Amino acid sequence: MQMSEVVEEYPSLIPVLNRFGIRLGLGDKPVDTICKENGLDTDFVLTVINTFLNEEYFPEKKLRTFHTSQIIDYLTKTNLYYERYQLPNIERHLNSFISISNPENPTLLLIGKFFNSFKDELKTRIMHDKEKWFPYCLQLSRQLAPLSEEEEILRLQNEGNEEDAIEALLFDLKSIMVRHLSGDYDENLCYAVIFGVSSLEKDIKQHNRIRYRILMPMVAAMEKLR
Repeated sequence: MQMSEVVEEYPSLIPVLNRFGIRLGLGDKPVDTICKENGLDTDFVLTVINTFLNEEYFPEKKLRTFHTSQIIDYLTKTNLYYERYQLPNIERHLNSFISISNPENPTLLLIGKFFNSFKDELKTRIMHDKEKWFPYCLQLSRQLAPLSEEEEILRLQNEGNEEDAIEALLFDLKSIMVRHLSGDYDENLCYAVIFGVSSLEKDIKQHNRIRYRILMPMVAAMEKLR
C-alpha cells in the first residue's frame, strides 16, 4: 500500500507520522519504502498506526516484542509534539476565544483555569518522563544491576496505575464547554478549541495505552530480574 493512500484516508495520522520523521510529499512510495528511507522498523510503524486508528486494536504481545528504546523514542517524540505544537495551538485558539467573547461570562474563567491546570499537569509529566522515568527505563534495559535508592522510588511511583489525571482534566474541559457555555461567544473559535481538545484527548488516550499497558509491564518484568 502507498503511504499517501493511507494518509489521504486518515489525515489524523499526519502528526503521528511526523513523530517518526515522515513528512508530507510522500509521492507514490509504498509504506515499507518510506520506512526504510527513514531508518524505521516497518512493523513498529504499522503497529503504532493501527493502534492509533482503531481503539479496539491493541496487540500487546506484538508491541512487547519491540525493544524498550523503540517504545521510549516514540513516546518521547509524542511528548515533544504535545509541547511544541498541540498545546500552543489549543492555547492560541482558547486565548482568542476568551478575549473576544463577553468578559462577563463566568464560564470563560473556569475554562481558562481548567486548561491551565491541564497544561501544568501535562508539562510536569513530560518533564518527569524526560529527566527521570525514560532514562530509568533505558538504564534498566541495558543492565541488570541492583536498584539504587532513587530507582527504587521510581519503581514504587509507577506501581498500580489509577485513572490518568491528564485524560480526566481534558474530558472535564471539553465537558464544561459542551454543557455549560452560555452567553455571547465566537462559535468558530469555540469549535476550533473543542476540536483541538478532542484531537489531543484521543492522542493522549492512545499514548497512554502504550505507556501503561506496554512500557510499564515491560519495565516491571525487567525490575523482577534485578
